[in-house]
Amino acid sequence: MGGKKRIIRNISLNTLGLGIPLIVAIVAFPVLIKGMGTSRFGVLLLAWMVVGYFSVFDLGLGRAITKLVAEKRGLKAYDELPGIIQTSLLLLAGLGLVGAAGFLLVAPLLVSEILSVPADLITESKAAFQILAISIPIVVISSALAGVLEAHQRFGLTNAIRLPLGVATFLIPLLILPYSNSLVHFVIALVSVRAFAAIAFVGMTLKVVPGLGSRISIVPTVIPSLLRLGGWMTVSNLISPMLVYLDRFLVGAAISMSAVTYYTTPYEVVTKALLLPRAIMGVLFPEFAASIAHDPKRTLVIFHRWRNYIFAIMFPFSLIVVLLAGDFLTVWLGSEFANQSTRVLQYLAVGVLVNSLAQLAFGLIQGAGRADLTAKIHLFELPFYLLALWWMTKQFGINGTALAWTIRVSVDAVIMFYVADRILNRSALTFRAVVQILVSIFVCLAILIVGSNVPTLPYRLAYLAAVLTTFAIFSWLVLLDQDDRRYIRDRSILGRR
Repeated sequence: MGGKKRIIRNISLNTLGLGIPLIVAIVAFPVLIKGMGTSRFGVLLLAWMVVGYFSVFDLGLGRAITKLVAEKRGLKAYDELPGIIQTSLLLLAGLGLVGAAGFLLVAPLLVSEILSVPADLITESKAAFQILAISIPIVVISSALAGVLEAHQRFGLTNAIRLPLGVATFLIPLLILPYSNSLVHFVIALVSVRAFAAIAFVGMTLKVVPGLGSRISIVPTVIPSLLRLGGWMTVSNLISPMLVYLDRFLVGAAISMSAVTYYTTPYEVVTKALLLPRAIMGVLFPEFAASIAHDPKRTLVIFHRWRNYIFAIMFPFSLIVVLLAGDFLTVWLGSEFANQSTRVLQYLAVGVLVNSLAQLAFGLIQGAGRADLTAKIHLFELPFYLLALWWMTKQFGINGTALAWTIRVSVDAVIMFYVADRILNRSALTFRAVVQILVSIFVCLAILIVGSNVPTLPYRLAYLAAVLTTFAIFSWLVLLDQDDRRYIRDRSILGRR
């Protein structure tokens, strides 16, 4: 129970660190869209996305550091940590500089030849994207240092930095907007905030890891292990963001920057719901890395318990979004935006439900040191997804883009759970497990599809109440085990009496 409480506490910290910026984004987006215009705001959305993608330049070493540090802590080999961390950071600094130089050269071509940027924004967008190159070493180093803190279970420290960073990402453009709507000014502010966050991560890590700042200790023998583990993580980290971000670039290239805004705004909001499974995966990844080799039974219990928890939370969220998407967008951004984006939001909400479960399986596979498997899965998916994404976007516009994304994450979830079951030494049960996953997905899809076609708000609310009541009973009887039910009863009003 002590371990469970620690996991819940860390997940709560991660959720706050990711959730509060979401609230700021919801408030900021309508103001920024109105003040900047849909095309300029679409470019800013792509700039935010590019910064998130810069983690690929660490060649997977960031996640490899987290795994190795977690393993060494599990073995109580604390004296080896400074050398591992310093060696890794030196490699990352070099890779980040190479990545910055490469992106500096590619940015003009990206803006002028690939994206459908309006003519009056091309010069401004080129300058903004070139400035973004400066942030590559900053993002890479920050990500690695955050991983070191997470391996030490210091999620309070990481979120003390991530929370203000996330808030500032959306708040600073609001503060700049009355004086300028230049993309260059917004991007300079974004890079500056990232630099301050990197300095904070350095200070926190020096406090947590004894001896890290006292002397330089390069350990060449650790480099092959880092590169071997990081190499496959690089492939996965390179392909996975492409699978995640490619849709917005394709919309910008094939349709317009205004379409990017109509697609990306609901995407950014609904996919932020993945902050909870990502917060859970961020906490459980070092748990899996530390326990899967020494205590696989504990790993199995943790995996299945948190899979049920994620489903119990995310299905009601997706149902609510599907049923109330049009009403929400009308109130938030107006009827015109709702007409363009309601179906997009509904399709993406379904995908978010499925992808939230896949996050846990992905974390277990990489925590087990099998980053090669996630890389191979993503390499397999990429060409099929590219073809489907291009065809469906051309045929059905941004609605087709959203549907292609949802189909891709559904296939990904089935494959990830199959592989996770094999890793957990349950090969005899994998076929049954996959059938259960498929049946669950189809049942959920049927419920959501019916809900998306209920015509009026009163009927939608009645349908929502009926489904949520049924799901609450199902969760109590099936998703929660005896310990969970006892824990809830003991802390309920009747239990306290």
